[in-house]
Amino acid sequence: MRLPHLRRRLLLEEPERLPDGAGGFAETWLTLGTLWAEVTPLHGREVASGGTLLSQNGHRIVIRAAPEGAAMRPRPDQRLRDGARIFTILAVTERDPGGRFLTCLTREELAP
Repeated sequence: MRLPHLRRRLLLEEPERLPDGAGGFAETWLTLGTLWAEVTPLHGREVASGGTLLSQNGHRIVIRAAPEGAAMRPRPDQRLRDGARIFTILAVTERDPGGRFLTCLTREELAP
């Protein structure tokens, strides 16, 4: 197994709910830190959502491992950001038997 080339700087973000002053909540995203990653496209397709076509792309993102429960270990309720590009994390698994790297399966949605 080859070592990944961690050349892309991504921000790890998690949702934060803040009161909106009217009894509800507004969701914002809190940046937890920076991860270096290898991003590999997997597939792409068009999906209809609310009368609009979206381009939905799957990516495999490999990062250095962090211990289970660590703040910098990605979870499926989080996302990775590269500028304006947002990668929603769908699943996280260990890439190698030694547990040195993690693989994040992600989805990116773009409005054409």
